[in-house]
Order: sequence, then C-alpha cells, then structure tokens
Amino acid sequence: MKYMHCAICKEKEEQISLYPATFSINKINTKTFSARRSPDRMHYQFVTCKRCGLIFSNPIFSSEKIEHLYKKSTFDYPTESIYLKKTYGNLLGNILLKKNKAVKLLDIGCGNGFFLEEAKDRGISDIYGVEPGRESVQEALPDIQKHIIVDIFKKGLFKKNFFDVITCFHTLDHIVDPNVFLQAVHESLKKNGKIIFIVHNTEGLSVKLFGEKSPIFDIEHIYLFNKKTLRKLFQQNGFKKISIIDLTNTYAFSYWLRMVPLPYVIKSPLQYFLNKTRLDKIPLSLRVGNIAIFAEK
Repeated sequence: MKYMHCAICKEKEEQISLYPATFSINKINTKTFSARRSPDRMHYQFVTCKRCGLIFSNPIFSSEKIEHLYKKSTFDYPTESIYLKKTYGNLLGNILLKKNKAVKLLDIGCGNGFFLEEAKDRGISDIYGVEPGRESVQEALPDIQKHIIVDIFKKGLFKKNFFDVITCFHTLDHIVDPNVFLQAVHESLKKNGKIIFIVHNTEGLSVKLFGEKSPIFDIEHIYLFNKKTLRKLFQQNGFKKISIIDLTNTYAFSYWLRMVPLPYVIKSPLQYFLNKTRLDKIPLSLRVGNIAIFAEK
C-alpha cells in the first residue's frame, strides 16, 4: 500500500479520518475499476486535510497495481455515453475557438471515444484520445479508434505546446499524483490553450443526502474535490482564468435509480415496475454533485 499526502498542502497537511476502509483485497478485480458500474460500497480509508479541506484516500494500492487494473478495465456504459456526449459537448460551446480555426483537441481517459465523436461532429477534426483500457478502445468506431493512444496519460506522451483544448471527464479523481498529471497537461497545452475538466463535488447534493453511501466514495477515487480545493489545485499548477460551474447531468431514470443507495427490498421491485412500464427509459436531468472547471494556460 502507498501512503498519501494532501495534493495541495503536501507534507504540511494534518489528516483527519473521515471514513474507514471498506474493501476486501480478495474482491478487487478489473471489473472493480470499470467506470459507471453499480455502486459496490468499497473504498479505501478516506481522510480530510485539516488545512485545506481536501478529501483523499489513504493509503492506496501502488501506482503499478492501479495502472494494471485500469489497463484491464472494460467499457460498460454505452447507454449512458449517449447522454454524456450531449452533456460534455455542450461544454465545448463555452470555450470553442473561432470558427474555421484549426483546433487540436485531446480527451484524456476517453473510453470508447464517444466524446471525440461529439467533438468531430462539432467541427473539430484534429482529435486525439488517451485511454488505458484496451477493451474500451476496441469499442470505438474505426474512424475514432485510430486517433486514440492506448496508454496512461503522462509527461512526454505528446509534444510540448501542442494542444488548443484538453478535456478530462471524471479522471482527475482517479489520479495518484494530480500535480504531476496537471503539470503534464499544462506542458502539452499551447499558450492560452484551454481545459475542461469534470470531477465529483464533495459538497454536492449526493454527499449531503447520502454521506458515505454516496457513489463518489469509491475505491477508484483517490482525490475528491469541492470548488475551493479544485481551484487551488489548478492555480498551483499554473492555470489562469479559472471558472467553475455546477453541472446538470441527464440520464435515463434507470441509471439514477441504480446509483441511489436504496435497500434491495425497495430498489428491486421498483426497478422491475419501471422496466415493465418502460418508465425506466425516461430521461431525467438532475444537478446532484458534478462540477466542471474551465481554465487557460
């Protein structure tokens, strides 16, 4: 196991235990590290930095073990990705550069490339993706797959000052060293290049309602942010013109129900009823605890 420090305060932090660890090592497998699975209530010990309020896991598996698990992960959310394409695509409108200008866009943790499809549909043809899960990349459309590198994003993977836009959706929460990661992002951006990241919000409705049972307290998540700690992290890594917004997500009713920590005796018959009446496919838009950050180099 690897001992962790606060990504903002470093070794100066004073850690306070938030939730004890709930995982069993013999239940950890590649499925555990596949995105948007049903909540399994497994997580490392979560602690809070008393100085800045950042919440993080401590201790965690070694970087090598985590990387191995992600490389073996699968793409298990084709239905949800249909909704995510529009949600994430709409964010591009906030920063999209002038029309007819060539834009190089990188999506980190791109899964099967669904967002790259959306970016291409919105007129960005020079697209790049990075995704460690080989099986996920194999699910990408042929004309998208050729733009994806099967790897972990890291320094030196791309040229310096190369991209106009870098996006990263629900990946920063999973990174062992966010500072090293963001420095590599910063280095890969052109001057005045822009980023859009999405992370979970520890002060969002989901946490307020469910506490430790919120799906964000998961063994995949190493660092968890609120608006204040997210801003601090990006500032200390050289980003400017930072703005952070609450994000509204749209999913089918069945997905929201799957993520809610209801007792099985309630959830199971409710899922059955919704499925039989086809109400489970009704799209529902909620603001439950995701935040998007926009910034420039």
